[in-house]
Amino acid sequence: MRIAERVHIVASGRMGFSLTDDYDCHVYALDGGDEIALIDAGGGRSREALIANLRADGLDPGRVSHLLLTHAHGDHAAGAAGLREALPGLRVYASREAAPWLREGDERAISLDVARAAGIYPPDVRLRPCPVDAELDDGAELRVGALTVRAVATPGHARGHLSFLSGPRLFAGDALFYGGRIALQDTWDCSVQESNRSIERLAGLDWDALLPGHLTISLSQGKRHADLALSAIRKLGVPPPLQV
Repeated sequence: MRIAERVHIVASGRMGFSLTDDYDCHVYALDGGDEIALIDAGGGRSREALIANLRADGLDPGRVSHLLLTHAHGDHAAGAAGLREALPGLRVYASREAAPWLREGDERAISLDVARAAGIYPPDVRLRPCPVDAELDDGAELRVGALTVRAVATPGHARGHLSFLSGPRLFAGDALFYGGRIALQDTWDCSVQESNRSIERLAGLDWDALLPGHLTISLSQGKRHADLALSAIRKLGVPPPLQV
């Protein structure tokens, strides 16, 4: 599903457009011409549907050379190993902190074990070990064909969380949502204070479109959602929680 010039959504679950499996986040395809980057991998149960959606949008899966993971939660990263197997030459990128969890398939580190026990995921959503080709630090830049993508450290929802900037577009993962909302969970690495600092940082950067990991997207004037969250933080409060 093409949503803007050079940007497509090729997977999305029940907290989005129901294009693929219920347990997929929004998976974006960023078309740089010679190369395509996927931003996030989904939950791993709809690999063939994701690839079919690429083809339906006129995107050759053979051009998909990068997989950029915002964070290691199951709905964003459990599909990484399968995509790496299906797309020859695909390079996987993650934050320096999250990379070891992905390589080892460490479900405890990403709270997938407790999420399954709580009924958030079904038993067959699993984190298969996946090689990570490059570990990204804050501010790292990479080329995707004609485009440049910059990693922005945005912990809070999860440790090792990255957002990605490309031109006027912010791919925010689960750091910020439409309406200035944030996603808080009772997991070991979720932090209100870190989330607030990440919102402050995003509000100070130059971008226009908000492309989050779930729910509504904002193709223009997206920074108003960061400003809404910032207004709560400036009163020593917390932005409104995401309702699912």
